[in-house]
Amino acid sequence: MSEEFKRWYDFDPLLLKVINLLKDYQDELREQAALFLENVEKKVSKEAIERFYKLSRPLNGGLRWYDKDPVISRTVELLRVVPVDIQKQVAKNFIDALKENGIILED
Repeated sequence: MSEEFKRWYDFDPLLLKVINLLKDYQDELREQAALFLENVEKKVSKEAIERFYKLSRPLNGGLRWYDKDPVISRTVELLRVVPVDIQKQVAKNFIDALKENGIILED
């Protein structure tokens, strides 16, 4: 029974690409992440996001790469817990928004 360990975003190449882009270009993509959070807030409320984030935030202050920036951290945590179909749609929308803003992505 040898199963390769997979992270929650490894199952979808587009989602993996978005997470890697956020990881590698946090400063440059922070604005896109903030827009994502604003769109989520419109659908669920800022208070709901804050309550969720307080529950998901690590007690030790966070040692994960995305814990350094609250916007990126909230974005990744929300992506982690939404249903798979939403993850896929968000990943596609994120890539499309980058392309619309003239950001060239390597395949």
